[in-house]
Amino acid sequence: MKKLPLRTLSREAFAAFGDVIEAASARDRFQINDGTAQRFHDLARIDTASEGGHPALSLFRAQPRELPFAIEMLERHPLGSQAFVPLRGARYIVVVAAHPEAEPQAFLVDAGQGVNYRPGVWHHPLIALDLISDFLVIDRAGPGKNCDEVALAQRWVIEASAASA
Repeated sequence: MKKLPLRTLSREAFAAFGDVIEAASARDRFQINDGTAQRFHDLARIDTASEGGHPALSLFRAQPRELPFAIEMLERHPLGSQAFVPLRGARYIVVVAAHPEAEPQAFLVDAGQGVNYRPGVWHHPLIALDLISDFLVIDRAGPGKNCDEVALAQRWVIEASAASA
C-alpha cells in the first residue's frame, strides 16, 4: 500500500472536485432578519435535476474510523451532486480522485466545513474521525442508476500521524 498524505481542505485545493461549504467561501454575505443574522449565500452548486431527479435532504450518522485506514474503493454519483455538512463538532476525511486510476487526494476537514461533490466526482464514502458524527446530506433522489463503485488496483493508506499533524 502507498501512503496517502492528508492535505488541509481549502476552496482552491478542492475546486476541481466541488465546493467547500463554509462561511469563508461565501462570495455574497448580507445581513438578514432585521440585522440579527448574517446570510452566507449560495455556498454550493446543488445539481440534482438530471433524468428527472429532485433534491433529497437526508441525515447520515457515521461511525468513527480508526487510522491507519485503507482506501480500497471509490464511488461516484453521475446524475447529481452530493453535499455533506457536519452537524457536530468533529473532524472527518474526504478522499477524491479525477478517475479511479489517478492518485487520490485526501483532505482533513475541520468540524466547521462541509463539502459538495460535483456530479460524477470519484470519492470515498464518508470517513468520520473522533466520534459518531451526524451529517446533513443534500443529494439526488429519483429514477436512474446514480451510484457507481470501483475497487482500486492500487491500495492507499492514511496513517494516524497524518491526522494529528
